[in-house]
Amino acid sequence: MTADPGRPCGARLLAALPAAEREPLASLARTVDMPAGTRVFEEGGEADRFWILCSGTVDLDVHVPGRGRTIVETIGADGLLGWSWLCPPRQWHLGAETREAVRAWQFDATAVRALCAERPALGLALVTLVAETIGERLRATRTRLIDLYGPPENGPTR
Repeated sequence: MTADPGRPCGARLLAALPAAEREPLASLARTVDMPAGTRVFEEGGEADRFWILCSGTVDLDVHVPGRGRTIVETIGADGLLGWSWLCPPRQWHLGAETREAVRAWQFDATAVRALCAERPALGLALVTLVAETIGERLRATRTRLIDLYGPPENGPTR
């Protein structure tokens, strides 16, 4: 999956922000490249950054006892990777690994939180965007776990 060449990296996500807040946030981005198979972060690790994907895909996974890592969602271009940086205790709730080579904008969480403190409109917009992302991730995780552990098609239900 690659980005639309006619759209800049993060166009959908940045469009969700007030126009006056886009440039201040974008000024904190640095472009990073990660080859396929890169472990981006581990569940329980320190969440000190986040990414907006420009191209490539990243699998989000959860550790399931007895089964190891189970993929719960795949994020593609223009997706937000990481939300745990915003909310204490600032530890990753899932793990992440690149499925294919990724180019992304990486943001330092401390710098973004400081910018949000200076610019409340940006802070509110980012909190809203992150809340939407959390909801999407919860739904995806629930669906995946039901697929794995739900009752058989003809089995009993509650």
